[in-house]
Amino acid sequence: MNSSEKIADDEAILPPSVTVRGSGAGFSQEIIVGSHHLKADEPVRSGGNNTGPSPYELLLAGLGACTSMTVGMYARRKNWQLEGIVVRLRHSRMHAEDCAECETKVGFLDRIDVELELTGPLTSEQRSKLLEIAEKCPVHRTLESEIDIQSSLA
Repeated sequence: MNSSEKIADDEAILPPSVTVRGSGAGFSQEIIVGSHHLKADEPVRSGGNNTGPSPYELLLAGLGACTSMTVGMYARRKNWQLEGIVVRLRHSRMHAEDCAECETKVGFLDRIDVELELTGPLTSEQRSKLLEIAEKCPVHRTLESEIDIQSSLA
């Protein structure tokens, strides 16, 4: 077994792990995901140095990547002629009372607007189905579900 096969086997067995390191002196963070190194920060207008995406931008990136992957996988399985996928996302906060379609009516709500641009010779039925599938990506479903986050000191 070569080292790349060993890594692939380990990734299949072990749950994904993310480590984030910051100095406490500012907002800049180092993010380690397996062999990948990323940065996060806040924009200058929020007191950061803009050395990387903000936490909400990273959240949107995760949702957008999952959405694109899910739509692409579905189209490939159906042998549809999907040539390209662009996912545009925007996060905002709003007063709950201003959201007509929301159940919560008190306080603030987070809103994520997702726009899909699908290229290729697809029928209107295929496009509608791909939009429906986009809302079933695992990250989308996680964000819409009840989340139990357990924090502890090391």
